[in-house]
Amino acid sequence: MSDVFRENLLRGKVAFLTGGTSGIGLGIAVRFAVQGARIALFGRRPEVLNAAVEGIRSAGGTAAGWPGDVRDYGAVEAALGKTREAYGPIDILVCAAAGNFPAPVTGMSANGFKAVVDIDLLGTFNTCRAAYQHLRKPGASIISISANHASQPYAFQAHVCAAKAGVDLLTRTLAIEWGPDGIRANCITPGPIDETEGMRRLAPTEEARQKVIASVPAGRMGSKDDIANLAIFLSTDAASYITGAVLTCDGGQSLTGSRNLSGAWQAARR
Repeated sequence: MSDVFRENLLRGKVAFLTGGTSGIGLGIAVRFAVQGARIALFGRRPEVLNAAVEGIRSAGGTAAGWPGDVRDYGAVEAALGKTREAYGPIDILVCAAAGNFPAPVTGMSANGFKAVVDIDLLGTFNTCRAAYQHLRKPGASIISISANHASQPYAFQAHVCAAKAGVDLLTRTLAIEWGPDGIRANCITPGPIDETEGMRRLAPTEEARQKVIASVPAGRMGSKDDIANLAIFLSTDAASYITGAVLTCDGGQSLTGSRNLSGAWQAARR
């Protein structure tokens, strides 16, 4: 685990995370707990949710979990209410729930496309809208996990491109509308992050991994700590004047252009 941050920067804060039971979301939750935040996780699979909560607790953190689906507004609303009852006012909201599967447009059903859009975009809206009443205070922070797909087309990722473009613009709109209430809203767009389900699906072999790494100017995949460290920064007063930002953390991969990126993904799928 990275030791970039050594102090309890989030002591006394309460963080509610969707998609926080695995991958990047769990990485953020763990790092938030290390920094002193009380963690509330919301996820669809009770067994995975419970394991994530117990993992944080066994490491000395404070955590609770509420089962539910981000596509169900009422379930999100109820979980936020339970979090407030358990821990007090909510300070940080992380929207990390996401769906993905690689498929060309001609190999994707309407239901498959809708499922990803509903989880990524509708789920982010549901979570932010339900959390508004809890976050309406100076210093509150919303962080949505987006992707470079929002601004650059990727082969086999039409559903994610559409959904994440919506997440970026929704976040920037929230920054305008909710800024007067003290709420900041920002996006993090990760590049290829190692040891995540997304990379296991998009680059399932060592040869595929190397092709993806070759598309990254920094010469490596990112780690979950790379994203978590940026999320910590956005949750502190050090970022108090940052809102409506889409912050890329991808080792420079997006600088190589959509043609190169799509070529890298297509080669990785062969």
